[in-house]
Amino acid sequence: MVSRPQPGDRLAVVSQSGPTVTLFDAVTHRAESVLEVPAQPHELCFDAEHRLLYCTSSYTDGYYDHNAGRAHQLTLIDPDTGRIVEVIDLSPEHGPHGLALDPVRRRLYVSVEAGPAGPGGVVVLDTTTRKVLRRIDTLAPGPHWFAIDPDGKLGYAANKEAPFVTVVELATGALAGRIPVSGSEGISVSPDGSTLAVAAPKADFSRRSTDPSLLLIDTGSGRITATLPTEFTVIPVHWTATGLLLAGEVRTPADLGTPLEGGIFGPGVPGGRLTVWAGPTAAEVELVGTAEVGSLPLTLTSSPDGSRAYLAAIGSSTVTVVDLADPARPAVLDTLEVARAGEPGAHGLAYITGPHA
Repeated sequence: MVSRPQPGDRLAVVSQSGPTVTLFDAVTHRAESVLEVPAQPHELCFDAEHRLLYCTSSYTDGYYDHNAGRAHQLTLIDPDTGRIVEVIDLSPEHGPHGLALDPVRRRLYVSVEAGPAGPGGVVVLDTTTRKVLRRIDTLAPGPHWFAIDPDGKLGYAANKEAPFVTVVELATGALAGRIPVSGSEGISVSPDGSTLAVAAPKADFSRRSTDPSLLLIDTGSGRITATLPTEFTVIPVHWTATGLLLAGEVRTPADLGTPLEGGIFGPGVPGGRLTVWAGPTAAEVELVGTAEVGSLPLTLTSSPDGSRAYLAAIGSSTVTVVDLADPARPAVLDTLEVARAGEPGAHGLAYITGPHA
């Protein structure tokens, strides 16, 4: 039987323009606390062993490819007290964004953009000492999202601008390969480690979606084994612990044949869609269900048991809570409003298990 969120569990949500992190009760969906953090927070990651929430601040103002300068902070938050524990200055690294945790080896991987420290890459931190151990070059200017396999051996960087996904050996930092993909967005590894899902191509909000899809890649060979067509451009991708593949499709005014007015966060931007894929194996999934969500869905996560999905929509500044008990009929349970001080709104997400877990 699929279980549900337990008392003490929380959902952490970034408001990029807040700039804040809001902690919601995962059972009641009530906002428990709102914590101010450094400007332009983006992504979140929860470390259950050390009871810490990591938050990247990517830019001084704005967002990817439209900002006033790159930031360099990694904020550590105690989710049980709602307090900032430490702000780590990653300089000369800058533009930190994607986060991936290897709890077994106590390593946190933070993607960073090209700059004084070198080409785009990944900074490796020891989660016990909170010290930077080294950087791994991904040889692309803007590695945005980063994912690691369940064994902690390989890491995969999605590169918006470069025509490939970078594969690196985490133990040595060596380049293990480049998988040809013409610009990529979200990236996620299946629970069994056999398959990598990549959203492609890079999102372009000024025009209709062009051949949007999810690419399935065999992690053993590095070859694309399937192309799953979608109706609209996909940005976030997430594999649940139960093997469901989730994707957030972005509808833009151009997709509906209307002009883009007021920018990508304007009132004319339509709602997005959650798509759910399932199959006998990770390599043999097919579309089984959909649910309507807020505008410009950007980040996806799920409860540890895979019973619920959470999708943050930066345009509407909302988080849609979806029941996945029946993947063919994903049911919207609630829509959480995330306060913002301007544009954009809700961004990074992290599910925080209570001290009971």
